[in-house]
Amino acid sequence: MSHILLKMPNSRFYSKRLLQPNANFSTSPPNPELRVFVRRKRQKNALQISKEEPKNEAPIEHKSCGLPDIEEFAYKEANGSALSRKEKSTQDTPFVGTEVASLNRMRGEPPVNWERVLEGIRKMRTSEDAPVDSMGCEKAGSSLPPRERRFAVLISSLLSSQTKDNVTHGAIQRLLQNGLLTAEAIDKADEATIKDLIYPVGFYTRKASNMKKIAQICLTKYDGDIPSSLDELLLLPGIGPKMAHLVMNVGWNNVQGICVDTHVHRICNRLGWVSQPGRKQKTSSPEQTREVLQLWLPKEEWVPINPLLVGFGQTICTPIRPRCGMCSVSELCPSAFKESSSPSSKSKKSAQK
Repeated sequence: MSHILLKMPNSRFYSKRLLQPNANFSTSPPNPELRVFVRRKRQKNALQISKEEPKNEAPIEHKSCGLPDIEEFAYKEANGSALSRKEKSTQDTPFVGTEVASLNRMRGEPPVNWERVLEGIRKMRTSEDAPVDSMGCEKAGSSLPPRERRFAVLISSLLSSQTKDNVTHGAIQRLLQNGLLTAEAIDKADEATIKDLIYPVGFYTRKASNMKKIAQICLTKYDGDIPSSLDELLLLPGIGPKMAHLVMNVGWNNVQGICVDTHVHRICNRLGWVSQPGRKQKTSSPEQTREVLQLWLPKEEWVPINPLLVGFGQTICTPIRPRCGMCSVSELCPSAFKESSSPSSKSKKSAQK
């Protein structure tokens, strides 16, 4: 029996068991403790192998199916999680009717019934005067020679920003009465004097400073006249696109674009004339409105559209509490009665029912 034991494999495990004292060398079944220990050893090895196998395969799975799509890098939600291509396409899908109308705007196709709406606005404007009709920027210096009038329109446009027409008109009249409506006179005048004369226009301190700078530029580069190109006008301090287009139209009789202020911007969006693809509403700035409006509005309407809509916005389609009940084209306006209307508008609407 001992001879058989000597031929057993000389492993570390069995060598330990053979060296134990009082070992049982009988033919009885093996010691239960020995079997349990061996099984635990084998289970541990098997467990280690099963843990190591996915460790080797993990990089392969990540490379093959874990990479995000290109679209997922282009757009992320506010919390930073990427949208899948399917989710992104679902969220960006607009209503079909809105998308078709918006694409028509971008292709230069006019909105439905725009001529009826424009004609209706013209009729309403003839029945009620607006401040722009007598005190708009284009009225500045109307009795002056062409060169002086151009400068007066430029200064009036500068002062009109964030300022009502009657306030701008009053400032221009005070400058004219004090002989300070030419480049030469403004360049020589004290800035404090100019500031006192143009008060209370919005940002009068900054505008007085810009008036001095514009006068200096006109004297240095244009011999006291004003720039004759849109790009050069836009280089003047305080002059934006709306002002530059108005000066080009009135001062040089050169129509290069539509003059879009806050009234024109607001009304065109309310009428749905400048909606963008995939958006329920709208253009976000007067400059965007100008670009979209010029795609479809006939060029002969580019000059009259400004005073027409400005006056309409001052009298009926006001920024707050629009008088939709007094508007003759409300049935063609997608925004009619959707904003807080004036009491007279609500009473007229209820009477019509």
